[in-house]
Amino acid sequence: MAVARRRIDAQEGKAALAAWLEGAGPSSDLPVPRPVVATAVRYTLEEVTARAPGNSVEVRVPPFGVTQCVEGPRHTRGTPPNVIECDAATWLAMATGQLSWADAVASGKVAASGLRADLSALLPLSAPSQPGS
Repeated sequence: MAVARRRIDAQEGKAALAAWLEGAGPSSDLPVPRPVVATAVRYTLEEVTARAPGNSVEVRVPPFGVTQCVEGPRHTRGTPPNVIECDAATWLAMATGQLSWADAVASGKVAASGLRADLSALLPLSAPSQPGS
């Protein structure tokens, strides 16, 4: 299987994710600039694809990015049978461990359709951390 091509530099992605964490924390009043959110989302989407390469699940985080991941039947045309969609804040909260997959789905923050549309085994991408720790 081919390795997914990276578009976001790992250091830049980690820095954007750290900046998002700092700005999105419960005690923060700092707005996170849109380019930082975009970089953090794209970096974490690339991380999911690197950890679970494949084309059977499409993960959408509009308007910032989309990726296909997880081994299984390849999707080539039309709407994929396994789709996950959420907003950037929800995606980044799941990627960083601030929100569990199960809680996000149960609260309606994530739309997941299809038998393979479950990223609970892949998220969070890293242990939860808080700014300054």
